[in-house]
Amino acid sequence: MTVLWTSAAIAEATGGKASADFAATGVAFDSREIGPGDLFIALKGEHSDGHLHVEQAFSSGAAGALVSQPVDGPHILVSDTARALDSLAKASRFRTDAKIIGVTGSVGKTGTKEALFATLDRCSFGKAHRSVKSYNNHVGVPLSLSRMPSDTQYGIFEMGMNHANELSALTRLVRPHAAIITAIAPAHIGNFSNGEEGIADAKAEIFEGLIPGGTAIIPHDSPHYQRLRKKAERHAGEVISFGFDADADVRAIDVVAAPRGGSLVTAKLGDRSLCFTIAEAGRHWVSNSLAILAAVRAVGGDLASAGLALAEMSGIDGRGRRHQIALKSGGKATVIDESYNANPASMKATLQHFAAEKNSGRKIVLLGAMGELGEQSAHYHGALADDIRLSGADAIILVGDDMTHTAAKLEQGLDRGVKMSHASNASEALTEVAKWISDGDILLVKGSNYLGLSSAVSALVSGEY
Repeated sequence: MTVLWTSAAIAEATGGKASADFAATGVAFDSREIGPGDLFIALKGEHSDGHLHVEQAFSSGAAGALVSQPVDGPHILVSDTARALDSLAKASRFRTDAKIIGVTGSVGKTGTKEALFATLDRCSFGKAHRSVKSYNNHVGVPLSLSRMPSDTQYGIFEMGMNHANELSALTRLVRPHAAIITAIAPAHIGNFSNGEEGIADAKAEIFEGLIPGGTAIIPHDSPHYQRLRKKAERHAGEVISFGFDADADVRAIDVVAAPRGGSLVTAKLGDRSLCFTIAEAGRHWVSNSLAILAAVRAVGGDLASAGLALAEMSGIDGRGRRHQIALKSGGKATVIDESYNANPASMKATLQHFAAEKNSGRKIVLLGAMGELGEQSAHYHGALADDIRLSGADAIILVGDDMTHTAAKLEQGLDRGVKMSHASNASEALTEVAKWISDGDILLVKGSNYLGLSSAVSALVSGEY
């Protein structure tokens, strides 16, 4: 494998001292993810200390370790491993000539990041890099940067936040050529005293790290468009809007359902038109695709490759992947895995798409509570009842204490024949699913990550339920 970092380069970047010469082909801070040739970064957290797992990392094949106390085995000794990781990330960003794209938003970050990677990896013949999973926080972003090969042509980095000033620090590490805000929605609204305006301001921090002359890409259809644009204009050389509105710079002028699902889209990009297919269904994916086209064009990528990538995109685990499962009772059912996270906007979009699903059996929804809504939690969970009714669900399983508000509103007008259950955790919910699901049914699973509904999906897919 290609060498990513030498011990000398790590020591120079971090100001540390190498105990021996070694070469690393990868970087990780979770000892369970260490593979042969990796650099293990021993981070200290509130409830864990990576130094306790150095021996395990070496037994898994680590080439060396970045530590703040001497250990047995090749290592770089620094005073603070978290600061050293940031320094390694900065060195990685400094040494590359890649075009960099930053992605944030209340919804759609990961899917947009993955579609951009598929597009730019295709047109650069394997020279694109992106953050894996949802490594989008104060340790995930620098880790993703430190993993970027020096000959990368395009880098795509997802950045998330729960509070103000978090994105400001992350984007200054990434220093993007183009920065996208996919959408503004009441995710983490409990952490903002001024509601969605506070969320918009926090998301707009991504523009602070733009390189001089960089491009800001913002949703024209957002009620916070002018607020986002005002912030973008302070930092960007160019501001590009996307959406369905006629005044958007990149806009959808025609959208029809594709024969096998998804959408057929005709988009206008300035003086150009582009027709393409999106494998993923839903209006939100059309919106995401417009932001993707704007970013690809901004960094000099190939728009034809973008069209092909969007047509070939399949669902991501926890974010729309579909599974055909064999049932213990006989027959098969479909599971739509949206278990990674949920907020009012993503719940509404997902349930609207679910309403259009056609299948031979019943529709079942397994919905978990939405976290970090603060004082507005009761309002948003109660409002969810209308979206559930409109989805056409024949059976409803709700999970978590906050779903009490949803259940109370649903009970006021539950259609005859619709079954409903309220579970306290993922295990209880799985038991209910096992009792209800039958041949031809389609099950939607969605909820905030803290509830662990992905475990129910895993059990259903593996047949261990």
